Amino acid sequence: MAKAAGYRKLTVAVAAIGVASLTLVGCAPGGLGGSSGAAGSDGCTPVVVATSSEKVNLMEELGEAFTESSHYSGLEECATVLPVNVASGKAAEYLSDSTAEWALGADTAPSVWSPASTVWTDRVASIAGEKVVAGAESFTKTPVVFGMPESMAQALGYPDTPISLQQIHDLIASPDGWGAEGKPMWGTFKIAKTNPNSSTTGLSMLLMQSYAASGKAADLTAADVTAAKDFSQGFESGAIHYGDTTGKVLQNLADRASGSGSSYVSAIALEETSLFNYNLGNPDSHTVQPGETLTPPDEKLVAVYPSEGSMWSDNPAVVLNADWVTPEQQTAATAFVEFLQTPEAQAILPKYGFRPLDDSADVSEYLNADVGIDPAQPTVTLPRPAPDVVSTAIDQWASIRKPSAILQLIDISGSMDEGIGDGRSRLDGAIEGSAATLGQIRPTDEIGVWAFTTGLRSSIDDQTVDGIGVVRPFGELGGDKEGLQNDIEDLANSQRAGTPMYDAISAAYDYMKTHAEAGRINAIVVLSDGEDTDSLTRLDTLIQKINADQKEGGNDKPVRIFAIAYSQSADVESLEKLARASGGQVFDATDPEKITETFQSVMNNF
Repeated sequence: MAKAAGYRKLTVAVAAIGVASLTLVGCAPGGLGGSSGAAGSDGCTPVVVATSSEKVNLMEELGEAFTESSHYSGLEECATVLPVNVASGKAAEYLSDSTAEWALGADTAPSVWSPASTVWTDRVASIAGEKVVAGAESFTKTPVVFGMPESMAQALGYPDTPISLQQIHDLIASPDGWGAEGKPMWGTFKIAKTNPNSSTTGLSMLLMQSYAASGKAADLTAADVTAAKDFSQGFESGAIHYGDTTGKVLQNLADRASGSGSSYVSAIALEETSLFNYNLGNPDSHTVQPGETLTPPDEKLVAVYPSEGSMWSDNPAVVLNADWVTPEQQTAATAFVEFLQTPEAQAILPKYGFRPLDDSADVSEYLNADVGIDPAQPTVTLPRPAPDVVSTAIDQWASIRKPSAILQLIDISGSMDEGIGDGRSRLDGAIEGSAATLGQIRPTDEIGVWAFTTGLRSSIDDQTVDGIGVVRPFGELGGDKEGLQNDIEDLANSQRAGTPMYDAISAAYDYMKTHAEAGRINAIVVLSDGEDTDSLTRLDTLIQKINADQKEGGNDKPVRIFAIAYSQSADVESLEKLARASGGQVFDATDPEKITETFQSVMNNF
């Protein structure tokens, strides 16, 4: 096959944990063909690069530059670089489970993997074998920091006074919250963190907490992690909720009205490059399309480099030793990975918020105070611990993470009888998805399950509520996980009628406000497959009620709404408005076959 003269830029967009349907942007009919080993739609060998979301645009430009390089001209056949957005932790999970079949489908099976950190390649090597990720080598890096609204950071002495993890820990623990710093109107000191099982940032910050508690700047041990339990648990107590990516938290922050940020979060654990994107007006680090206009936030975030030190996301790129990678892909992928180390590739990195490998390189044109970054920081680098230390930290997090109080609210209207394939209805999928997440609920977590449709009536807190059926009364789970699963499965026999969605959410919100606790993540998880048809409550009235509880500072037990838009007919716009008002978010299950994965993504917040 002759090499094509031009480079055709294609992007494969996949939700952060692979739950959304795959979309080929700018691709001719037929996509990539029957497998990733076949020629792409442009006739060239596809080099699929599985990478974290913030590197998709970067990988596109690197792929374009690759075609102009000597590494490309040395190939016998043309090749096309295709970035695929997959969260680092999820890709590690997929590769650890199987190297014979890629979990997201053959058309997106990667020949190159570029997670955010070699923590993940080390983890795959320790589980699936070193040969799977042999030769993983960093090509760029970005430090893990706390992003704070500039006014808040200045209240702690920024930029003149270093801020420590110990100081943040003490502010979280203080009953006075921001009052300890003379800002009582800002309320409690709240942080946003991501789930360390799937997020590099969440994992790195967890390890940084152990470093800070141990007083070490190197040689962290499993014993150090164990000894740091109380310190780390203090940090977790300040979490507003967890998530798969910082992008979702940053999007929530960007969506909030100017000046109300402290009612949502005080500091966000993130990578410096995510802060860079936020300040440019791309809070979720999505793939920016040609002609797209970005709007910077009213108040920028500034990077707080903890005085105890920062870990770095060292962003390796490795050619995978997996069954689906063909010899042609191995050759082209190797050339691309080698190209990433060249001066031409390294010069591209800062414009996307990443740092080159050479610490002496001048990055100030892009990484500077205007975007909240100090390129001279961090002054202390914390090394990556051994895989057994990482495993100890992840296992510890399961016991120290902030407890949850969750009310699941499931639509059982008539449209839930529609099929989703394999003889299953939408309701069958919802039952399976809800039941599949029970392993993530601890005995000390509180949970309840309600269903809603017209014709139902329940007594809740001694009041009669129409349109609601209590499937599982709200309360501590204890050891009754099997009983909860049976209760959820009973939904299969429920009656189906209309959709009083706003009434149901209003009733659930009022109930959770009454039962919310300051030491828990208080949340409503609502699943609906259609528009409201039967409520007396108006959408704007419900939003006003929620907004009234999100006042500056004071609410120390907010109730957040996490909505699942189930099927193409779901009222995504209304669900987004409700979730945004509460500081929650919407999850896309418009492909009903992905409902189990979507439920798992939702539950990663708790």
